[in-house]
Amino acid sequence: MAGSEHGGEPDHRPTAASRRGVLIGVGAIGAGVVLAACGGKDSGSPAGQPTSSDTTATAASTSVKTADVPVGGGAILKEAKIVVTQPTAGEFKAFSAVCTHRQCTVSKVADGTIDCPCHGSEYSAVDGSVVKGPAEKPLAPKTVTVAGDTVTVT
Repeated sequence: MAGSEHGGEPDHRPTAASRRGVLIGVGAIGAGVVLAACGGKDSGSPAGQPTSSDTTATAASTSVKTADVPVGGGAILKEAKIVVTQPTAGEFKAFSAVCTHRQCTVSKVADGTIDCPCHGSEYSAVDGSVVKGPAEKPLAPKTVTVAGDTVTVT
């Protein structure tokens, strides 16, 4: 029945579907910009941090070699969004690598803290608690199992 309101001529007004398509397209572009700004893929891995070939991930668990997690530091498993720390020799901890402030991925573990590059939040490498804001909530802890030279996180 297109055009019945206009004396038989086609209705050339934009449809809801075309407006929806434009909004979806704009949203997709915006999401791409946000993802790129908050830690898109890079060409390498900082010293002491494993690349994806150094880790094993499944839907239920992720693992990393104990040698890839320095004492007093840690390893960020970007694809799994997990950070594994070794506060003291032989003691391994794991947390979500997603900052609780604006959901950026943390970028560094040094001097006892897990650091977010977006707004400067810092978390304890021992328990994931907030050391420095603007984040107000701790990083979510993960379960760690060590078997031989492998740390498995679930």
